[in-house]
Amino acid sequence: MTQLALISAIALVGPLLAAHPRLRIPVVVGELAAGVVIGSSGFRLVDASDPTFAFLGDGVGFALVMFVAGSHVPLRSPALRSGFAVGAVRALAVGALAVPAGLGLAALFGTGNGLLYAVLIASSSAAMILPSLGGVPLTAPPMVAMLAQVAIADAACIILLPLALDPSTALGKLLGVAAVLAASFVVFLLLRWSERTGRRHRLHEVSESRGFALELRISLLLLFAIVALAQGLGVSPMLAGFGVGLAVAAVGEPRRLARQLFGLTEGFFAPLFFVWLGAGLGLTGVLAHPQLLLLGAALGVAAAVVHGLMTLGRQPWPVAVTTCAQLGVPVAAATLGRAQGVLAPGEDAALLVGALVTIAVSAALSGRVARIATSGAGPAPAGAAPTVGVG
Repeated sequence: MTQLALISAIALVGPLLAAHPRLRIPVVVGELAAGVVIGSSGFRLVDASDPTFAFLGDGVGFALVMFVAGSHVPLRSPALRSGFAVGAVRALAVGALAVPAGLGLAALFGTGNGLLYAVLIASSSAAMILPSLGGVPLTAPPMVAMLAQVAIADAACIILLPLALDPSTALGKLLGVAAVLAASFVVFLLLRWSERTGRRHRLHEVSESRGFALELRISLLLLFAIVALAQGLGVSPMLAGFGVGLAVAAVGEPRRLARQLFGLTEGFFAPLFFVWLGAGLGLTGVLAHPQLLLLGAALGVAAAVVHGLMTLGRQPWPVAVTTCAQLGVPVAAATLGRAQGVLAPGEDAALLVGALVTIAVSAALSGRVARIATSGAGPAPAGAAPTVGVG
């Protein structure tokens, strides 16, 4: 319990850093840094390989973080649908350009992980980009297309990541990925059926009046059932969590469930996961091999350049470059790559350095993007949320 109290206390570094209005540091960056300080690269106060710590962080925490990430993909947004075609073309173009960039970096640094780097360079993260804009309208044409582009890139890269980590087992993993996605689709059908028949509403009324938290319990049951299926098929909990989250997002997440999941995940399991991840990062490997630090910086710069090339397709350059911001995919790559032994010592930390570079670039451009959004905003489509908050 002493270590649990220590982890909970040190995880407060994230919100404290994020609270500064000028720094614009994401909460998870502070949590990762706190983990580094108390982990194997710091004072060694906690052991990331401890079975209980690893189970809570890599098992439960990782799955819940990806579940919440999937549930936040705005699949029901009219803005996403209206900008889907343009966003899809740009996401595909970024993906095509990312392949030679990733292979080139792998050849330059001699790592052999070119496909993995390509997935990282192509990825985007709405969870990083949208909060930095501070609630600007999403109805301007550049923002509508950007929302679709980011959502498509985020989902596609999450699916492709396990295949890129170890291409030699791609066929077996592809079958496992297909099974997990099929199970997630079954969850979507069940949720849609319960919504259309009114059973979800009746369950909600009983749960709220009696304080049963039934929606949360059922959501966790579905999540961990799919996670168990994924693990049995040799697929990461990452994909299971993200798939079930997408199923919830496609039906529409009840506000009460969203608040419960936010409290459970962001209040405990997400900080625990990121502290666990930071505690296990091999920063000593980066210090012993400075080229890995250069690799991280190069990944971040390459992502910014590749995404920025979409200005050739008439996307405003600040919007194009800011779509490079990423965290979920690099975090998943570092976690899975370390667990599977496909990364060199310190390479997991290098991947996160690249992610931090993209976050810094996106934060620096957030003011310009906000001005583009507000200058070109039209009336919000019916049923659309006109702004995106920071919560």
